[in-house]
Amino acid sequence: MPGMPKSVFPREWAEHALARAKQAGVDYADVRVEAHEHESITVENGRVRSVSSNKGDGIGVRVLHKGGWGFAATPHLTRAAVDRVVRDAIALARATSVLGAGARKLTPLEPAKAVWVSPHTIDPFSVPLGNKLDYLLWASQALMGHDAIQQATTHMDCYKRRKLFLSTEGSDIEQTVIESGAGLEVVAQQGNEVQVRSAPNSHHGALAQAGYEYVKQLDLVGAAATAKKEVLELLRAEPPRSAPSTLILHPTQVVMQLHESCGHPTELDRALGQELSYAGGSFLTPDQLNKLDYGSRHVSIVADATVPGGVGTFAFDDEGVPGQRTHLVKEGRFVGYLSSRESAAHLDLPASGGAMRAERWDVQPIVRMTNVNLEPGAGTLEEILRDVKHGYLLSTNKSWSIDDRRLNFQFTTEIGWEIENGKLTRIVKNPLYTGITPEFWGRCTAVGRKEDWQLWGVPNCAKGEPMQIMHVGHGGSYARFDGVSVGSAK
Repeated sequence: MPGMPKSVFPREWAEHALARAKQAGVDYADVRVEAHEHESITVENGRVRSVSSNKGDGIGVRVLHKGGWGFAATPHLTRAAVDRVVRDAIALARATSVLGAGARKLTPLEPAKAVWVSPHTIDPFSVPLGNKLDYLLWASQALMGHDAIQQATTHMDCYKRRKLFLSTEGSDIEQTVIESGAGLEVVAQQGNEVQVRSAPNSHHGALAQAGYEYVKQLDLVGAAATAKKEVLELLRAEPPRSAPSTLILHPTQVVMQLHESCGHPTELDRALGQELSYAGGSFLTPDQLNKLDYGSRHVSIVADATVPGGVGTFAFDDEGVPGQRTHLVKEGRFVGYLSSRESAAHLDLPASGGAMRAERWDVQPIVRMTNVNLEPGAGTLEEILRDVKHGYLLSTNKSWSIDDRRLNFQFTTEIGWEIENGKLTRIVKNPLYTGITPEFWGRCTAVGRKEDWQLWGVPNCAKGEPMQIMHVGHGGSYARFDGVSVGSAK
């Protein structure tokens, strides 16, 4: 891992902002100075479609005063601009305090002083653009060559985020996070039939907290051969039969099942009714904590900000709370939330779950997922398949729908395989399954072994007003569910 100087930030402005907030007599204040960099490359049908590079930095100040929160930000790191931001944040806090919120509690926190760099071998921004283009062009060409192929797309994204966090409690934290990812999609058409295959995952999900070495490991050229073969087979495939069935989810689909039916409903601000206007609430209300059977005994789900490679991994969240591993569901029982210092205090929890995160310096942090993972079981895929008389193995999310309490859902996947007498047989197209969250997870009869466990990134999780797009992670192995309604999306 490359070294890092003691400080890469204009610390004087963060320290100045904090001093000004203290002078004003606020109850609490924190300051974030951040610098962001994002490079995105797309190749389509053997030609470069787009290359973009975005950079930005700025400072955000958050204050708590007499029960009111205030936040303001600026990209201008000058004395006048920083002074104005502090004044604006305090003025907003005073304005919101008159709404009658009263004193706000925060869970206790030991101040930290730390410098942390996410593990990586090759800084993706040090790799020549020509090398990246050659890699994507080669993979795109490997997808082409058949009359039915209408679109062959390859893509790559690299991110670098540097953050300095100071608080009136004494925290002083610097973090540098590097993420890299790549993938491909191929679209084939025959008559009115259109099919798509993505690799290694859909929705740009092959993203990891790692350097360019992760992109090389993905082997897009090899993945292109499999994706091309499968998309052409899907054009000739039949849909699954519509009936209750045994369902096995591939780790690529476990990602979206976790995200929508566990990650979002365990966000404590939702459970407290604070996200209703935009993103809805949660069926996992505080009265259900430590009481509700969320799933079967095979289901244990953790929020883990410490797992290597996860895009929801960090040393400290944007309140200065250390990254941690917290059970949300333990052997089927709902036992925990994703929380902040304030939301945890609302339930008299002893500490924050360390899930307060902001997309950028110009927005205040809100409760977000970290890496919400399904803990592995013990079975190989062959063992999970062995006693299935009839069912389906479904892979790679295509679309989803779920209600605003995260109960009733419907998912479609890009591909499925029929299971007959414990063996995978024909490919099926447009598979769909539906369920009600606790009933569905209650039907879980097996979870695959650690050796088949895979960790994926979700780079487009939307939440908040103004909307913030966050990178979150999900890991899982194969998971089997009995008696699930399966059908066809067409």
